[in-house]
Amino acid sequence: MKNIDPKLYQKTPIVNVQDNRGLTIRNIDFHRTTANGDTDTRITRHQYNTHGHLSQSIDPRLYEVGQTNSTIKPNFLWQYDLTGNPLRTESIDAGRTVTLNDIEGRPLLTVTATGVIQTRQYETSSLPGRLLSVTEQTPEENTSRITERLIWAGNSEAEKNHNLAGQCARHYDTAGVTRLESLSLTGTVLSQSNQLLIDTQEANWTGNNETVWQNMLADDIYTILSTFDATGVLLTQTDAKGNIQRLTYDVAGQLNGSGLTVKGQTEQVIIKSLTYSAAGQKLREEHGNGVITEYSYEPETQRLIGIKTRRPSDANPLDAKVLQDLRYEYDPVGNIISIRNDAEATRFWHNQKVVPENTYTYDSLYQLISATGREMANIGQQSHQFPSPALPSDNNTYTNYTRTYTYDRGGNLTKIQHSSPAAQNNYTTDITVSSQSNRAVLSTLTEDPAQVDALFDAGGHQNTLISGQNLNWNTRGELQQVTLVKRDKGANDDREWYRYSGDGRRTLKVNEQRTSNNAQIQRITYLSSLELRLTQNNTTTTEDLQIITVGEAGRAQVRVLHWESGKPEDIDNNQLRYSYDNLIGSSQLELDSEGQIISEEEYYPYGGTALWAARNQTEASYKTIRYSGKERDATGLYYYGYRYYQPWVGRWLSADPAGTIDGLNLYRMVRNNPIKYHDTDGRAPEIKDVEHTVIYGFSHHRGSEMGKAFAANKNPVTIDEYNAGLGIMGELSLSDYFRISQNLKEDSPPKLNEGNIRTNSRKYLDAMGIEESSATAKIKQEAYEQQYAYTASWSFHMVENKGKLDIQSKIKNLLPSKGLFSGLSGQKRFQKLDAFILKNSDGSDFTIQRQRDILTKFASAGNAGELESTLSAADQSWLKNTIATAFFRQTSKLGMDWFIKQLASPDFRFVMAGYNGEKLTIEQLNSDKPWKTGKRRKEGPNEYAEAITFSEIRHAYRKGYNSKINFIQK
Repeated sequence: MKNIDPKLYQKTPIVNVQDNRGLTIRNIDFHRTTANGDTDTRITRHQYNTHGHLSQSIDPRLYEVGQTNSTIKPNFLWQYDLTGNPLRTESIDAGRTVTLNDIEGRPLLTVTATGVIQTRQYETSSLPGRLLSVTEQTPEENTSRITERLIWAGNSEAEKNHNLAGQCARHYDTAGVTRLESLSLTGTVLSQSNQLLIDTQEANWTGNNETVWQNMLADDIYTILSTFDATGVLLTQTDAKGNIQRLTYDVAGQLNGSGLTVKGQTEQVIIKSLTYSAAGQKLREEHGNGVITEYSYEPETQRLIGIKTRRPSDANPLDAKVLQDLRYEYDPVGNIISIRNDAEATRFWHNQKVVPENTYTYDSLYQLISATGREMANIGQQSHQFPSPALPSDNNTYTNYTRTYTYDRGGNLTKIQHSSPAAQNNYTTDITVSSQSNRAVLSTLTEDPAQVDALFDAGGHQNTLISGQNLNWNTRGELQQVTLVKRDKGANDDREWYRYSGDGRRTLKVNEQRTSNNAQIQRITYLSSLELRLTQNNTTTTEDLQIITVGEAGRAQVRVLHWESGKPEDIDNNQLRYSYDNLIGSSQLELDSEGQIISEEEYYPYGGTALWAARNQTEASYKTIRYSGKERDATGLYYYGYRYYQPWVGRWLSADPAGTIDGLNLYRMVRNNPIKYHDTDGRAPEIKDVEHTVIYGFSHHRGSEMGKAFAANKNPVTIDEYNAGLGIMGELSLSDYFRISQNLKEDSPPKLNEGNIRTNSRKYLDAMGIEESSATAKIKQEAYEQQYAYTASWSFHMVENKGKLDIQSKIKNLLPSKGLFSGLSGQKRFQKLDAFILKNSDGSDFTIQRQRDILTKFASAGNAGELESTLSAADQSWLKNTIATAFFRQTSKLGMDWFIKQLASPDFRFVMAGYNGEKLTIEQLNSDKPWKTGKRRKEGPNEYAEAITFSEIRHAYRKGYNSKINFIQK
């Protein structure tokens, strides 16, 4: 196998050292770049407090420097409160943050590294304790500003008619206001509107008069309407301009078609058909432009090894034009060592053979250290500036290049050497890393490591992009403005500025280019599936463009360019652009509605453009999505969601807001392996390597299936394990529920539990048939990192579906109203609540009225302490078990969705058996419907048990997962 020398990896294990408490105190790596080179031993050190909480971590680079420099601090220092929650976090990259929680464990006061004081106000103890407002004050301000206000729906008949009771009806935030107008019975959003702040206004929602707040908002209201089927699957979405997207699914619940209707026009087919393998992997897709994409996989590992895109001939469908034919080759651990495009011809230039192939080599830590490929002969050195495309797309001169990458002992990319002798395009990009942290900048800004930190603020946000381009950040650590051209009079500076919603999503981008007598301003408003681009020359509108993004389009990203005015002459209105990507989502090939090539682009590792060709300049200028499927701004930065990325230096512009989720280096890009991994939102790379067997069903019968998975060298997993990785155990107390619920309402994932994650990762060794005592530490560390990444992904999935886990709001909606139907008999009035009790209670001998009374108190409780003071010990026990059942019923179904979506072709097994070993068939479930009967579910002959499992079965069939799940009869 080319590019692989097995000797490179000999005697380079990863060693983990644990203390007598089982806590990891050392991670030892052995680094080599060549088989015969020296081996560098790298030790990451950890310390814990007396309670077993991690108190500090330091990487090999800083530890080594610290031996001779007493000013060096560990990468992270943590202090905790008496309940074990982090009180102070001190990071050399992201600065110091202090968080004070209230008695319920909710964040009350936060002081950020930049000195911003953020306070949260919650409802009083007589109410559910939901978040009401967020207040911020900077060190430069004398008064605070209320940057977020949350208005919660009550329990009126009108609100209940739209299923809004207990929901956040209006959320005023840093972008404007979001109004929730209607929910379905399953909690999906049917109607929602947004209204943005006026450009000159900053969020400050003081007082209680919403009429006054309305004066701060622009006139336009953007409403999104959606329809769903009974299982909560999206069927149609109508965007703020009336454009309709329609989705269809096969009998297994998998997407098999989509269409788009631009307002006032007929529907255009986006996806004609999609077919899948038995493992749920796409095999073939046909788009509305007639282009067909086919996928092939490696039989042993199910890794994707081929993507072929072809355009059939109208005269002879068998005579197809192959537009792209990507072939991937991997090393044994899944690193990509070559990518070849068999649709491209070999070229010759200046006595060299230019093959359409990229090759990659790695060091013993799987960091990319060299790459070869082809580039445009006149491309020049890469920077923040974007190269001009070759016109037309097939008239270009290509040449070979080689790139090498150098890293320090902390994982910082320090040097990129580029060599293209035939084109005399040889250069080196040097990166200066701080001697005190992992902050780094181009060496053109400074070559002195001691001066690097001065180019960042206290929170680790870079203040200068390149010489003359200053960066400004808002109170939440989001990039607020970039000065593109600095002039003597600041008002005439060219600049690009941004605005974000309360959850960090970019809602507005404004680019201003000025001269003494002229101002050209382009505004981009980001809405769901829609971008509104308005360009003005002074006060005259020169372009009004809608970019409609199709949400589900198979592997391609599809956009429609619809001009209301100002359309250029050499481009069609309503142009349909299919963007076909590679393995990490980078847009390489753009086709139009006829399957003709609009543009082609290839990338260097870490994101620079190596090849760029288009059929005309105008169409080229409207390509908005590039590397990793992200938008490239005028600054040259890529916007990922939580952060901005600098492709010319291969690192992030600011420290990771998710903390150590991806290691101690908060600026490192995708573990220095940009060919294998890609980051979806700026927090951590997606990990899809481990083969899993997902096991659901009655717990008493899962064991044998776990044994079968181990025998097949697969890692058997249950959703309970990932819950445990978040500290959510089977014995869910009322305090645990309120804490988790409040975190989710604030879009804050539950805290990861390192000990439980490490315990889960040890099963990976069993799956490989390796005793822990004799396992290579490298496999141990890989298992831990993968489990950590998956657990973090599960926590984000919980946040995204927080409404389904809000049991308190659900019960509040089930309580009978005091309005129109208050005259019904007690039994009918409480029919929905009684159904909840029957489904989730443990068959207590309590009277039904007593159970209703307990849940009524729970629905209005602000916190666990207040609630428990009103309940007897027996009542508390009953309520704890009932809420835990309802909560885990939801996590099990959400877990099923997440497993199907997240894991790489999981072997999904559902054990269909009861406690007594009787077979439990689908026919029985359909005929008996035990979850709908009035019988108590007890562990006895001829009766069913574990209502949660029945709920899971229903969910699997409603979502169409039955084709992906192996239902095991016992």
